[in-house]
Amino acid sequence: MIDQIHRSAENVVLFPEQSRTEKAAVGWYLRFGKRLADCIAACVGCVILSPLMLVAVLGILFESQGPIIFKQERLGLNGKVFILYKFRSMRMDAEAGGPTWTKRNDNRVTKFGHFLRKYHIDELPQLINILRGDMSWIGPRPERAYFYHKFGKDIPEFLTRLAVKPGLTGWAQVNGGYDIGPKEKFLLDKQYIAKQSLRLDVVVLLKTVSVVLKGNGAR
Repeated sequence: MIDQIHRSAENVVLFPEQSRTEKAAVGWYLRFGKRLADCIAACVGCVILSPLMLVAVLGILFESQGPIIFKQERLGLNGKVFILYKFRSMRMDAEAGGPTWTKRNDNRVTKFGHFLRKYHIDELPQLINILRGDMSWIGPRPERAYFYHKFGKDIPEFLTRLAVKPGLTGWAQVNGGYDIGPKEKFLLDKQYIAKQSLRLDVVVLLKTVSVVLKGNGAR
């Protein structure tokens, strides 16, 4: 898998050499345009997706006791700690034994939680994180400090993911899904950080729509 990612980085046509004008445009987008697009898209998303979020709220209420919104500390840009929001999709005792990396067919996920995760509906409260400036639409998925410390032992460069804002979706999510390991995930995130641009963000968004509609890439 890692070798395939390396080969894709060499051959993918989304990453051509940029001219000086293109580099200037990318610079403007990253400094100003991306944040503006994030805010506008998040506001529109909150309105359009509100019926779907209402379904999520009612489903969680009817299925199990406990909070509707799951809150957890994650690391953002430059290692800044922020509170990430999700619709709760697991049992209340999901991490009674300590932090655990979610796996396929995880028995800690509730029945309704499987539906939320399949179509990534559980991530929708992160529109608030985007509006607050904690996250962007596109970027490496935010992780906990525990996993940065754990993965950093084998992948010293793993911390470089903190050079950009984490995203609601990302290059790793639309290419490897949520089942790839941390090394594969890091390599894909590294590609994105090195080559981020408006064009690449549009490609990620389009791929995300396909992944969500097909119910792929969820754990």
